[in-house]
Amino acid sequence: MAETRLMLCDCLGTHAPDAAAIGKGTGLACDKVHRHLCRDEAHAAAAALRSGDEVVIACGQEAPLFRELADEIGAGDRLTCIDIRDRGGWTEDPRPGPKMAALIAEARLDAPPVPLMEVASEGVCLILGRGQQAVDAGSRLAGALAATVMLVEPDEVVLPREVELDVVAGRVTNARGALGQFELRVDAFAEMEPGGRGHHGFGAPRDGARTSCDVIVDLTGDMALFPAHEKRDGYLRADPGDPLAVERLLFEAAQHVGTFEKALFIRFTESLCAHSRAQQPGCTRCLEVCPTAAIAPAGDTVAIDPHVCAGCGACAAVCPTGAAATDDPPVEFLFRRMRTLAEAYARAGGGAPRLLVHDLEHGAEMIRLSARFGRGLPEDAIPLGVPSLAAFGHAEMLAALALGFSGVDILAGPKTDRATIEWQMGLARAITAGVGAAGERLRLIEPADPDALSDMLYGTGAEPLGIEPILPLGGRRDTTRLAARALAGGALPDAPLDLPDGAPYGAVLVDTEACTLCLACVGLCPTGALLDNPDRPELSFREEACVQCGICANTCPEDAITLRPQLDLSDAVFQGRVLNEEEPFACVECGKLFGVKSTIENITAKLQGKHSMFTNSDNARLIQMCDDCRVRAQFHSADAPFSSAPRPRVRTTDDYIKDRSN
Repeated sequence: MAETRLMLCDCLGTHAPDAAAIGKGTGLACDKVHRHLCRDEAHAAAAALRSGDEVVIACGQEAPLFRELADEIGAGDRLTCIDIRDRGGWTEDPRPGPKMAALIAEARLDAPPVPLMEVASEGVCLILGRGQQAVDAGSRLAGALAATVMLVEPDEVVLPREVELDVVAGRVTNARGALGQFELRVDAFAEMEPGGRGHHGFGAPRDGARTSCDVIVDLTGDMALFPAHEKRDGYLRADPGDPLAVERLLFEAAQHVGTFEKALFIRFTESLCAHSRAQQPGCTRCLEVCPTAAIAPAGDTVAIDPHVCAGCGACAAVCPTGAAATDDPPVEFLFRRMRTLAEAYARAGGGAPRLLVHDLEHGAEMIRLSARFGRGLPEDAIPLGVPSLAAFGHAEMLAALALGFSGVDILAGPKTDRATIEWQMGLARAITAGVGAAGERLRLIEPADPDALSDMLYGTGAEPLGIEPILPLGGRRDTTRLAARALAGGALPDAPLDLPDGAPYGAVLVDTEACTLCLACVGLCPTGALLDNPDRPELSFREEACVQCGICANTCPEDAITLRPQLDLSDAVFQGRVLNEEEPFACVECGKLFGVKSTIENITAKLQGKHSMFTNSDNARLIQMCDDCRVRAQFHSADAPFSSAPRPRVRTTDDYIKDRSN
């Protein structure tokens, strides 16, 4: 049976992997720490690969060399290379072994596959710009793409010879779509007239022209056509005053032809969405945070355009119902990664670790530079790379603390969506403060350079929480409640925790004096938090299911409902509690209970003797009858509105015989 062999190297003595601690943390045995495994001792790596065992080499820098060696031996499927030096080995602290163990254990997890879709581009390119620069750019791209140049305003330009290039003038007033499916509306559109001497002229301009293309190259220097334009596939933009940036842009544009694979970042379940019901507005959290405008209302739900979605994951972080969920990675896998890091660190003899959450570009490079040229990370700071920081919401922050981390630092960069992260962190802080988890445990840091990153982390660790780590189960809402209860240390707060406005947890308050128990709120509640009683006029509420979407408050005709953001950690939230109830009215004919007694009596008092239809008649009694009795009374009354001529008697055989005999 094949075993897994771990190979460590101190990289010419520049760091000191602790084989014993790493073995305890990972469960992998390592009998030797090599000095120069990629060169002088490469034969040892080759021998391990030839053995038939699974081989884990703790080196990221020379991974291509080891993979090439494994392919030559025919062991490419049995090799795993994991970087522990740039992420944890180069450090001022003398005991990086537990962190190395955590990094190795986490890297060995099998990530679930990300769903993919195909995006096709035929290379139809629109170049937006001014003057000769735009025409020259079109000439450069004409060989690789089907290029058209649109000048922001008509200008005198020299067309290239022997190059097929269309030149028009116009102003884009509306644009939508992404790579392979852009659609644009153009005003002041004018085609170039090919005839004449000297510079070519343009025809008469007209508004409302429409066109489509696969790629847009924007050299106008004006405001971008799309929000968060750097996240829009197929929309390439550069400063026309920067020749180097323009050259890079043209080179990149030439590669945008063919069929590409795009990740389906977000999994959306329409039935869970609480956007609206019966045209009553509800939750709009995802619409407010989406940086690319990939989300739009679609009736009672929203629709996410997978072509426009850039995978920031902010919608999943703020979605209260789980209708929008990340698939890159699934939140369940992210919880598993954090749990693996914490457990391996503890098994290796570590104390109270901190989680350093970073993106895979700016943050990862900051950590590498800090390790190679600076102090590196302290031994208790464990890095966790995620595709997008905005997807790391309050549930993930609380889960990290409840898994055993003493604090969470989120490493922001120039392109980080700070607003979403700060709001989510504020919500998490409100919960930690409410359960008594004192200290600055959640931070959003944005160091100017790698040295500043190290300075922010060394000597700033929080005290251990001293709680029993949780096992995250379910989605974000379930994990939030589980983590908050764990952070409370077994002593749950006497009262619900106050949360900021907009929090996805809370209660519904009903003004019983104003409420008529019409139960319109029950019929439109998207999560079943509001319930009725089929046997009597009663409105009850199950707080655990409430996402504070506001549909009930917007629906109530009496304005009797208000929302209170809070988090009740007691088990009472799983049980329904009565918000309002009244005695039912007994039908004056049959005694059957129906309706609300106070409502029937109020209506009767307001109409009887005061309205022409209810004066000098028994019509007021109709209000006090159940449905069945009301129909019978109206049908059999002297002036019944539903009555008609008597039904003719059905003729029988005897009638026909009698007619013949006569």
